[in-house]
Order: sequence, then structure tokens, then C-alpha cells
Amino acid sequence: MSGALGSVFGVDRQLIRDQTYFVIEQSQQVFACGGWSKRESLFGSDTARLKNDALLDPLHHAARIRAFFVHPAWARRGMARAILHACEEAIRAARFSRIELVATLPGVPFYRAFDYKSHETYEVPLVNGLSLPVVRMTKNLGNANE
Repeated sequence: MSGALGSVFGVDRQLIRDQTYFVIEQSQQVFACGGWSKRESLFGSDTARLKNDALLDPLHHAARIRAFFVHPAWARRGMARAILHACEEAIRAARFSRIELVATLPGVPFYRAFDYKSHETYEVPLVNGLSLPVVRMTKNLGNANE
């Protein structure tokens, strides 16, 4: 996993600039974070994001769930669920009717529990010559654009 730090797993400041990133913190310590994007990049940090990270059209594209992390000491306490619900509400408000994400293998059961469907498994090449297996997943929110 250390080979994914900085490229696949890392800060994507565009989510912060777009105000689509959520954190749960206590005493200025972040325990969980995650967000959504209205841009083309499906995953990646500042250095790995698509160069042309254009805004998506809610009528034709799926919003992206992005960059979910929970500190291991705070796992299984509902933090990721709370952030995912906040993301889905914001995505609906932005008039998207579909969501797409790329999950690491440990995240797949979490997203499946919230009706995300698996579509394909593939490998993301890492800087150290290794690769990270991931799963592309989607969720249909219904007819949010009507």
C-alpha cells in the first residue's frame, strides 16, 4: 500500500476548492474524511488527477465518490456512513442521478451495503512497479434530473 501513497492515496485539493470534501474531527484531529466530485477524475491525488479535470454535466455524467479514509482506531463507528450520506445528499442537490467510484478491495463490502454495484476489477499501476487492485462501482439515484 505504501506505493499508492502520493499518487492514488493523497490530497486532492480540487475537492476542497469545490467544497465537496467532508471531515470528522475532534480536538483538531481528523478521524475520517471523504467527498464527492463533479469533475472527470475518478480518483487520485493532486499529482495523479487528470490534467483536464473538466466539470461534469449532471444530465449526462455520474458524480464521483472520492477519497474516503477512516483512521483505523475509529473504524466501524459510523463515520464513513455519515460522510457517504452527506455526499449522496449533496450529489442529489447538484442534480446528478448516478454515482461512480473506484473502491479498493477492503472498501467494496462497505459500498455494497449502500447499494453500489460492482462492474469491473482492474489494476492501477503504482510508482514502485506494483499495482493496486480496485473495483469500479456505481449507484443509480433515480430520476434526480426530473
